Amino acid sequence: MNLDASASASADAVIADITAAADVVHYPVAPGCRLNVRSGPGTNYPIVKVLPYDIKVPIFCQAPGTTVSGYYGTSNIWDRIGPNQFVSDAYVHTGSDGYIAARCG
Repeated sequence: MNLDASASASADAVIADITAAADVVHYPVAPGCRLNVRSGPGTNYPIVKVLPYDIKVPIFCQAPGTTVSGYYGTSNIWDRIGPNQFVSDAYVHTGSDGYIAARCG
């Protein structure tokens, strides 16, 4: 599979994950950002995919992790958007500087 096809397949998988989370509130990712999704709550975890522009993500739970400065400020909160999929809350518009969901267990 070439790189473009792989990116397209990843984007399709993200959309499928988000569609499956219809009961959960979805929050917009910072405009103009293709956000890295990591396997755990920190920049030391591997990138598992990259979100497409102008997407909204579900937040199932949140965990403390690496502090990141992003579009919406600086935060050490990481949002779990799927199984083993975390994004920095500094790039997600939740309307709060603190936790808005339960802590991941």
